[in-house]
Amino acid sequence: MKKSILFVGAEVMPFAATGGLGDVLGSLPTALAAADRELDVRVVMPLYSAVGEKFRSEMKTEAVFTVGLAWRQLYCGVLSLEKAGVKYYFIDNEYYFARDTLYGQYDDGERYAFFCSAVLQMMPQVNFFPDILHAHDWQAAMTVVYLRQQYSADPRYAAIRRVFTIHNIEYQGQYDFYILGDVFSLDNKDKETVAYDGCINLMKGAIECADLVTTVSPRYADEIMSPEYSHGLYHVLRRHAGKVCGILNGIDYVYYDPETDPVLAKNYSASSITGKRECRSSLRRDLNLPDDPGTPLIAVISRLASHKGLDLVEASLRGILWDTGAQFVVLGKGEARYENFFRGLEHEFPDQVRALITYDRDLSKRIYAAADIFVMPSKSEPCGLSQMIASRYGAIPVVRETGGLADSIHGYWENDGKMMGNGFTFANYDSGELYERTCAAVGLWRDTRRRPRFIKKIMQTDFSWNSSAKQYIALYERLA
Repeated sequence: MKKSILFVGAEVMPFAATGGLGDVLGSLPTALAAADRELDVRVVMPLYSAVGEKFRSEMKTEAVFTVGLAWRQLYCGVLSLEKAGVKYYFIDNEYYFARDTLYGQYDDGERYAFFCSAVLQMMPQVNFFPDILHAHDWQAAMTVVYLRQQYSADPRYAAIRRVFTIHNIEYQGQYDFYILGDVFSLDNKDKETVAYDGCINLMKGAIECADLVTTVSPRYADEIMSPEYSHGLYHVLRRHAGKVCGILNGIDYVYYDPETDPVLAKNYSASSITGKRECRSSLRRDLNLPDDPGTPLIAVISRLASHKGLDLVEASLRGILWDTGAQFVVLGKGEARYENFFRGLEHEFPDQVRALITYDRDLSKRIYAAADIFVMPSKSEPCGLSQMIASRYGAIPVVRETGGLADSIHGYWENDGKMMGNGFTFANYDSGELYERTCAAVGLWRDTRRRPRFIKKIMQTDFSWNSSAKQYIALYERLA
């Protein structure tokens, strides 16, 4: 019997995205559709202003109706398009979604309450009631809550199983109780479902109401059971531990492919990595850095935030630059402290450091291709995609053993001349360990006999969705 899945999320590549959530929702559904042709895979997201005309011109209108949300009666349009075996729905309401940015609006709670209500109310409009509703992060959490609390008596909805994925537990959707009915259209009988630590907590509500809760790596599923990583939700998670599991994310092997990537100065592959040198030279020319083939290039591509381990970088980077002579490039935006630190370091080391305080997807891929070593020392990292992309482009990863970093990168060592592992790792949140492991990676890179063997090895590590897609299919079959 053919099974159907509806993914619900606030962002989806390539339509509109700001980070890893969009990458996952842009690639996992496609991987599932390719892995099992018996699956009917669909995705729904808001129709933001950021969705370009190229995609809008391909859309058709599926339905126009009124969504009830508390006392409001709101316009809703549903548009759709099909791509790579997946059908995508777009929820249209310009008042909520014709904004300059995806998130960070004063009324985000109301915007995503509308979105979640619209997802469930669109099902009879488009005649699609999935076997599995798979919601992602707090913006989609209310679909899980509404489905159990308000729709379970309707036979059309009663058989839909509910899966909720936590991409980052730090962001939970917390609001004051005074908007329980006015914004979220919940009664007092529903209050206990979403109540946590004195406020509405949408993620907590989804954990309570889901049949299964997944995280984006097995290690992260274990970590969030502790006070250190759960941002206050460990009591709820421990109570529901039997329905929590972790599945490691993958990356899109079509979009991230150094052999075909159109933005690179020279394409290359694991079997022929010479083009990587030209990519590095091209970037250095554009950044006005000396192009010495014996000098390695270290890179960081990250949101510039404390939990990304940038205080460790701040404490160790001068020593790394002095002692190895390496060059360093950072790409990202975020906290003023780190933006200013990297800008200052560029003036201090004019021939070694470049601070690119921006966000640019094409530039990020050029840096992955140019980099010899990629540093990712996160304090916490639910999954992380950057270490996988860096490996795919032949940059040696240096990571801290946490979350998905620990599940995807394993420390280098040799056994009877055979290279083991696929990167350099350290356990403690310590700048000295970051310094030592980065210097060790530079040492391996400078060994011209070992370097090409190891780069080939890390490029051949399988970070595709193949294994993860099979795990999700098994999970869905167990539920349905």
